[in-house]
Amino acid sequence: MMPLTLAGKGEENIVKRVGGSPEVKKHLEALGFVSGSRVTVISEIAGNIIVRVKETRVAISRELAQKIMV
Repeated sequence: MMPLTLAGKGEENIVKRVGGSPEVKKHLEALGFVSGSRVTVISEIAGNIIVRVKETRVAISRELAQKIMV
């Protein structure tokens, strides 16, 4: 298990766990980051990470990406 920030660009990963406070977990789950979902890192721009989750592109901060374990 590793944080999403260490995942290679273009490789598909499966979310194992989402950490953080209850508010952060709820926010990430609303974006589609739930255990078992597939996530692919598309690119990294200015500290933000663009990922594809549930057929949607989402930009999240590096800080939030650290809380998503794949």
